[in-house]
Amino acid sequence: MIPESFIQELLNRVDIVDVVDKSVPLKKAGANYSACCPFHNEKSPSFTVSPTKQFYHCFGCGAHGTAIGFLMEYAGLSFVEAVQDLAKNVGMIVPQETRDPDKLPQKTVVGLQEALQQAANYYKSELKKSERAIAYLKARGLSGHIAAKFQIGYAPAGWQNLQTVFPQYENEALTVAGLVVTNEQGKRYDRFRDRIMFPIHDQKGQVIGFGGRVINPEDTPKYYNSPETPLFQKGHELYGLFVARRAIRDAGRALVVEGYMDVVALAQYGIEYAVAALGTATTPFHITKLMRQTDEIVFSFDGDNAGRTAAWRAAMNALPALSDGLKLRFLFLPKEHDPDSYVREFGKEAFEREMQQAMPLSQYIIQHLSEENPLNSQEDKVKFLNDAEPILKLITAPRFALLLRKRVAELAQVTPQEMQSMLRLPAPNKIVPKAAVRQMRTPISIKKRFVLMLLMQPQLASSEHLAFAQTSHEEDVLLRIVVNAALMQPQSKPATLLHSIAPHVDARLLNEIQRELHLLDESLDIPLEFSGACTQLRDMMADVRDSHLLNLLKEKPLTLLTDEERALLKKLTVKR
Repeated sequence: MIPESFIQELLNRVDIVDVVDKSVPLKKAGANYSACCPFHNEKSPSFTVSPTKQFYHCFGCGAHGTAIGFLMEYAGLSFVEAVQDLAKNVGMIVPQETRDPDKLPQKTVVGLQEALQQAANYYKSELKKSERAIAYLKARGLSGHIAAKFQIGYAPAGWQNLQTVFPQYENEALTVAGLVVTNEQGKRYDRFRDRIMFPIHDQKGQVIGFGGRVINPEDTPKYYNSPETPLFQKGHELYGLFVARRAIRDAGRALVVEGYMDVVALAQYGIEYAVAALGTATTPFHITKLMRQTDEIVFSFDGDNAGRTAAWRAAMNALPALSDGLKLRFLFLPKEHDPDSYVREFGKEAFEREMQQAMPLSQYIIQHLSEENPLNSQEDKVKFLNDAEPILKLITAPRFALLLRKRVAELAQVTPQEMQSMLRLPAPNKIVPKAAVRQMRTPISIKKRFVLMLLMQPQLASSEHLAFAQTSHEEDVLLRIVVNAALMQPQSKPATLLHSIAPHVDARLLNEIQRELHLLDESLDIPLEFSGACTQLRDMMADVRDSHLLNLLKEKPLTLLTDEERALLKKLTVKR
């Protein structure tokens, strides 16, 4: 593990403008630099890089982060690779731990992510020892390079193999992480046994869950996923996205398939821009996540009835997330094939030719609605409109909605106006564009304002400022953490401080602070703003103290008050 102190020093040494400019040419724009966002297609620049704050931020798609985060997002590097790349550029040597790679660390689990990473390391080491598991992967056409790229492993047969990794096998973190199961008799055992293991990564490359596939065809279920945990929500994550990000941007499209084996088999044949949903239908969250990488998404499902059902469900779930300019297409392979078997039999070029013929979403919707409806009789057309109504109401992309409505009205032989009135559809031009939402900002509290000023100039921090945090409220917790970080790192850049406090602050609150920091006017007189915030916070503390004292005085009978207390009561009453 790379020491946290080294990462903080590295972020203080690198200049994010130089890092980004190597890949995305930047232009000076006031105090910042700007460019068209490399993470989504746009015509007007909304991507900014701040040399003062050492952040990048896109006001279009919301992408943001430090120099490390940029290399991970843009170049598809892992966290360690990004740190090594940056360190090399500034002449720093990354501290390395020397350890026998075949000897797994024996340590107490201290958190979910660490438990999952230790398990992933164990499964990878076990794959090297299992000739049966290796033979299975080779039979599926997978090379050692692809297995390593996706960090594929093997969970051996047996009930408590993970006890060799986690001496404290009773640790509740193992259950919460989905690695260990407790039966009705209270016996604990490994969730995954005798399965090929596919680690699931988040956007930072950290392991957040697993998918396990059987080797023995008689075992069930065929695929077995980690349960939902605080780190892993199936409806939000896509298998293979962390590995595929760069390839998706290079190809200009993302391919969504049904299973892990489809993803790795396609990668083996050079189609490295595939991802898979995790035991659930494609959701609007998946679409939104992919839209940050590309504006073309192709769904490829098995050619059987189950595959077609999954495709229609994916289409319907995608509708709320649609935006004008996003291209969704659907590829249906022959019934006897899935992407894995098709690419192995016919190769990359044949599969990509099939992709070029994939059906656009609008055509797919019309085909699905009319495939069992000849539209000959009046009753046929009524059914057609009834079936189309809930679909049309789900679509919020104005231009796409307008054109699809015209086509539906044409097939039903009514005018668009008649159909809109009959189905009570909202007028497409009345749909509020998402950009309008961005104009609405809630003023931040004085404590958050104080935090922002301190992140900008940590040398302003004093231990006396800890008195501003009197409670366990999240803002007080944040204030204490930031003050302590600033005292320890008075010369650090904003990006470095944010990185250091990230593990200790609620993710939602941290994202809010990051967003406000991006929007902060860099022409402000920070020391003056900070002094003003301190004055307000001291006044707030005095008000709280006076209110408490006033309540204490009111609780005593007037006849029992001393002269000093009566004078104080009068003074506090007048003041309020």
